[in-house]
Amino acid sequence: MQDESLGFVGVGRMGGPMTHRLLDAGRTVHVFDRSEAAVAELAQRGARAAASAADVANNADTVFLSLPDPEIVQHVALGPGGVIEGTRVKRVVDFSTIGPRTAGIVGDALAARGIAYVDAPVSGGVAGATNGTLAVMVACPKPVYEAVETLLKTFGKVFHLGEKPGQAQTMKLANNLLAAAALVVSSEAMVMGVKAGLDPQTMLDVINAGSGRNSATQDKFPRAILPGTFDFGFATGLSYKDVRLCIDEAETLGVPMVVGAAVREMLAVTNAVYGGDSDFTSICRVIETWGGVQVRG
Repeated sequence: MQDESLGFVGVGRMGGPMTHRLLDAGRTVHVFDRSEAAVAELAQRGARAAASAADVANNADTVFLSLPDPEIVQHVALGPGGVIEGTRVKRVVDFSTIGPRTAGIVGDALAARGIAYVDAPVSGGVAGATNGTLAVMVACPKPVYEAVETLLKTFGKVFHLGEKPGQAQTMKLANNLLAAAALVVSSEAMVMGVKAGLDPQTMLDVINAGSGRNSATQDKFPRAILPGTFDFGFATGLSYKDVRLCIDEAETLGVPMVVGAAVREMLAVTNAVYGGDSDFTSICRVIETWGGVQVRG
């Protein structure tokens, strides 16, 4: 696939760094985003600016998508001026988190036009996108996977989870539920300890040396909560969307999620208080307000 032309639609916080990695590898990449500034930055690196998603798909064999929600993915992939109208595209690799139902809708519609769909959400944040250390979860037929596997390794470690679009989405939703749950319950524990007079850094040292350690205590608290910056790099609105999708899917499958529902409600409150564009570590700010203390280094 080294000679094939590539396209990227959605070159924001995640898609931008991922496109940089493709350019660093010497690939030709056609890009489109509603943000002209994001496109212009990549064009300075040699990317080719496109007028629309369809224009990208007119010039690229493989088109990557990195978009914020199911509705936007469905519009960009299947709507007027969308990828489905492209004359060259052979496969669409979707890095977005959209849930299994939307993945199935998009996959079926593209397949009807002879375009392969690769369900490929990623985990690892902006740092992972920049450094090529993402976890790339993939669901698509094995021959399609074999065709894109080497290319996907540009972005990190690749896991083939099955042949049916939506299976990778289910894995991503499970992962993001756990990440959000760890942040919520760790915030509650940390606020309790600080109000009781414990030093927050010492608390983290003890937790991370013991059985309570998790992604929040090991990474999010030291980087974004103790300094008071609340800038870990993942928006509250996106986390809320992911957890809602997860709970919806669990209900469809007949799996009760009592704790998951509580995590969803905490994100709903944080979203209402601080807005969807706030960092999802702001969950701790909500609990700090309720507890009347701050967790700071």
